[in-house]
Amino acid sequence: MLQVSFIADNKDRVVAALRKKNFTDVHLIEEIVATDGSRKKLKHQLDTVLTESNQLSKQVGKLFSEGKKQEAESLKNRSAELKEQAKKIDEELADAEKRVKEKLVLLPNLPHLSVPDGKSPEDNVIVAEEGKLPELPSNAVPHWDLIVKYDLIDIELGTKITGAGFPVYKKKGAKLQRALIQFFLDEAIKAGYEEVIPPYLVNEDTAFATGQLPDKDGQMYETKLDKFYLIPTAEVPVTNIFRDVILEEKDLPAKRVAYSPCFRREAGSYGKDVRGLNRVHQFDKVEIVQIQHPEKSYQTLEEMVEHVKGLLTKLQLPYRVMKLCGGDMSFTSALTYDMEVYSGGQKRWLEVSSISNFETFQSNRMKLRFRGKDGKTQLAHTLNGSALALPRIVAALLENNQTAEGIIIPEALRVYTGFDKIA
Repeated sequence: MLQVSFIADNKDRVVAALRKKNFTDVHLIEEIVATDGSRKKLKHQLDTVLTESNQLSKQVGKLFSEGKKQEAESLKNRSAELKEQAKKIDEELADAEKRVKEKLVLLPNLPHLSVPDGKSPEDNVIVAEEGKLPELPSNAVPHWDLIVKYDLIDIELGTKITGAGFPVYKKKGAKLQRALIQFFLDEAIKAGYEEVIPPYLVNEDTAFATGQLPDKDGQMYETKLDKFYLIPTAEVPVTNIFRDVILEEKDLPAKRVAYSPCFRREAGSYGKDVRGLNRVHQFDKVEIVQIQHPEKSYQTLEEMVEHVKGLLTKLQLPYRVMKLCGGDMSFTSALTYDMEVYSGGQKRWLEVSSISNFETFQSNRMKLRFRGKDGKTQLAHTLNGSALALPRIVAALLENNQTAEGIIIPEALRVYTGFDKIA
């Protein structure tokens, strides 16, 4: 969430930045500033009335002690009037504060100055590309045929049990899934991340703090009775570990990693791009999260990108790194890199990770601060990244490594799978 003081001092800059994200309701900026101006006036009025009321109360006590009852009663009546006036102003102040917040939460985060202009994924910029594209036999097939051929994942069974987008992993497909999860966790722990296992349901305060609410309300699964939400990513509960916390500067960065199933409604998804594992409603993911000093967060972002690049290199997957344009960024992000792997059977690039710096957007919502060496507190920067999301990784691994003898398992995974080939 943006800070009102920053908006008021930088209106033109804020409007220009929001337009870069293709945000059209820029009229909210003037409304927020005007409403906050009213809030400030009401706050001043309330302070003035309360000050006078407190002074009168002291005088009333003094007059009574001096036996000046008539004068005391007169001031007492005036004090009562001021208290009633203060109550009315306080109600108006609460309403103004509510209206400011209601408008503030509709504003997305401002993009970093380095974010490219653009309106769609076609405008994203390739900043790195590594690995050799696979040379597959002429009879190579996409993963949705491979999972049937080798009896790895049952899409239809998941549809029967729950619905479309809830696959059932089995046999070597299940073992490959577990192997990838453990591999990603082990690599993150080696890189200094502390593992946590968070809840998979969160309350409204938690979903609001990381920006899922109100922006992505319709994209999350909700339990109606308890008003809990199934997490769309472990970023949500893990980042909220630090909600309402003041860290010491010496403890930064705070690094956490978590495996979790993730749940996304993905309403309206259809077509060839969602076949097989390309887009599902429940999937596994390992997420890395960092809480960092504002002066170091962009260096940290690059380090997180390098971490994910290292994972893809060890899995022998050709990949490219995309810097997202303003129009393709999330509501909460200031700068995002997407990692894509090449899927040989489909002959297309698949997004497998997003790595983002949110600057103070999330920390302002969750009151996440750190205390500097001077003893003063300030908002921390939050960052997170997929390291990695499994469905499309599995799809690319199966497709890129298919041979006449079976599917070859990358060397880095064999210690986890216990087999070197699916046949």
